[in-house]
Amino acid sequence: METTIAAISTAMSASGIGIIRISGENAMDVISRIYRSKGGKKKIKEVPTHTIHYGYIYDGEELIDEVLVMIMHAPRTFTGEDTVEIDCHGGVYAMQRVLDTVLKNGAEIAEPGEFTKRAFLNGRMDLSQAEAVMDVIQAKNEYALRSSMDQLRGSVQKAIRDIREKLIYHIAYIESALDDPEHISLDGYPQELLEVVDNEQKEVKRLLKTSSDGKMIQEGIQTVILGKPNAGKSSLLNLLIGENRAIVTDIAGTTRDILEEYITLHGISLKIIDTAGIRETKDIVEKIGVDRAREMAQKADLILYVVDSSVPLDENDEEIMEMLTGKKAIILYNKTDLQPEIQPEILKEKTGHPVIPISAKEEKGITELEEQIKDMFFGGEISFNDEVYITNARHKAALEEADRSLDLVRNSIEMGMPEDFFSIDLMNAYENLGKILGESVGEDLVNEIFSKFCMGK
Repeated sequence: METTIAAISTAMSASGIGIIRISGENAMDVISRIYRSKGGKKKIKEVPTHTIHYGYIYDGEELIDEVLVMIMHAPRTFTGEDTVEIDCHGGVYAMQRVLDTVLKNGAEIAEPGEFTKRAFLNGRMDLSQAEAVMDVIQAKNEYALRSSMDQLRGSVQKAIRDIREKLIYHIAYIESALDDPEHISLDGYPQELLEVVDNEQKEVKRLLKTSSDGKMIQEGIQTVILGKPNAGKSSLLNLLIGENRAIVTDIAGTTRDILEEYITLHGISLKIIDTAGIRETKDIVEKIGVDRAREMAQKADLILYVVDSSVPLDENDEEIMEMLTGKKAIILYNKTDLQPEIQPEILKEKTGHPVIPISAKEEKGITELEEQIKDMFFGGEISFNDEVYITNARHKAALEEADRSLDLVRNSIEMGMPEDFFSIDLMNAYENLGKILGESVGEDLVNEIFSKFCMGK
């Protein structure tokens, strides 16, 4: 890397502190041109690494800001290069003036994600860890943050490397035996290899199995609220998010379109979608809303079916219950403060789904709902002690390819094919797993991945 890059690494909004990061072989030259210590005697290029210094940033003879400067020499830095971080006042204009001064004195503006990209290219982290950096920034809940931090510390890296080490050993063994059959025998080897393939494929499948939970941890459980008009769907949404996001009236059919909101329950994110009440209607706008509700229900991870317990079931309820078939759903037996016209046991019998009595008006039943969701999706808890969660779609695709390649190895063994067939498919599995770590990816993919990062990271 010949260029020295710089960018603002904090949000561009008024705040107490702003950070400008500089990285590259000329980082120390750049800061020495613009930094002056309070006494004017300390040479910033001569200070020890990993130290912080109080002083001022100057643009020529113009004082720009009072700052703290952190000096970090390669290779013990995030990027693996000489790095300087300037802590200045967090005003938008102040940060921009400091950055402009840095750029005038030898640095170039960093591309999105370029600091993390350099960390990857300089061997400070693999690609799975680099992607976890952005996941940490974008984490919406406690579990997403913990999962991303585990990946940043190398949980995915370790799991993938353990599998690849087993595969490359047997690839090398087969190649050596084919090159030197007089000294290395393959008699009985296919059965031995089959056992290895079974064990490693089980680990690949175990990682793939976590991807559905991982996706929900990272992106939230897509949760659709269904019910007849005036059942209390919008009141439930407002209760869950703690504000009047949806219009609540006694007039049936008030919600005409889809409302979306993220909420967090016990550390789990739900992408809540409130829909139009399901009923036959001649109102064209409302009918579009109802059709969209049906469409969203098909795509949902979870359906919350809100039932007004104070009115009898009708054909609209029958349609909704039909939509719950094959889906994860919870029946919310609403308006328990009123005289009931239907009993929760009937709903349980008709749908086969759990029924929770609630009162959106009196704010009752929400704790039971939270516990039911947690139990339904994560068996009551999410453990990060030993479990590795696959939260990245690219990682999942690579694991699926590796799984298919290991299937081919098994088929070749069972069909009694020559050993070089084993080697080809083992290598395909090895290379697909390498894509997760960044060991078998092209420059275009690397650039695409880091282009999605925020500026300054």
